[in-house]
Amino acid sequence: MQLKTLHTVALLAATLTTGLMAGLFAAFGYAVMPGLAGSSDRTFVEAMQKINASILNGWFMFCFLGGIAFTALALALSLRSGADRAALPWIIAGLVLYLAMFVITSGVNVPLNDQLAKAGDPARIADLAAARRDFEARWVTWNTVRAVANIAAFAVLAWALILHGRATASPAASAEPEAGASVTTSASAPAAASVSATAVAAPNTSGPGAVSYGPGTVAYGPGADSDGRGTGS
Repeated sequence: MQLKTLHTVALLAATLTTGLMAGLFAAFGYAVMPGLAGSSDRTFVEAMQKINASILNGWFMFCFLGGIAFTALALALSLRSGADRAALPWIIAGLVLYLAMFVITSGVNVPLNDQLAKAGDPARIADLAAARRDFEARWVTWNTVRAVANIAAFAVLAWALILHGRATASPAASAEPEAGASVTTSASAPAAASVSATAVAAPNTSGPGAVSYGPGTVAYGPGADSDGRGTGS
């Protein structure tokens, strides 16, 4: 696989995985958590425990970790090629924003999930309201922060992908006029040579029946020899 192709694939994968994670966290912010906000304490705790347990699957981990891996790979390939300078700062910005989301998730949301899981079976929790109170407000706030960071990462990576596409497409477009110019030049050269040869070979007529090919030389004129003198009798 060529370096340019690998770079495109890595940047595309980074954009897709980042976008999927942004959509997940945004959905929690505008749908899941507002929906659970009006539920009872037991329903809230039980639902969040089950969501936090079921979300730890292969698809989630692929997108969650893949966003970092693919973006870092795209950045490394961009630095190595040196031909994609327009997209480079946007890839860096995307990686920084995604890492911010990663740190928030690992440092705030995941510990809160673990804390809620350790509370045990909702049917046996003595104070469900306290368990919910220690979890909900902080988790929702930081989910909003990480969702904004993740959406911003997706936006700048999408723009980087557009700039990368423009950069990789422009050399092919500019090569077409050059090829056309080369064909025109090569085609006109024989024509010019032919015109020049015709001009050189064209005879000059200096008089009736006399053809001149150079100063002092007349060939095959009536009554004249090859050097222009009359033959006489």
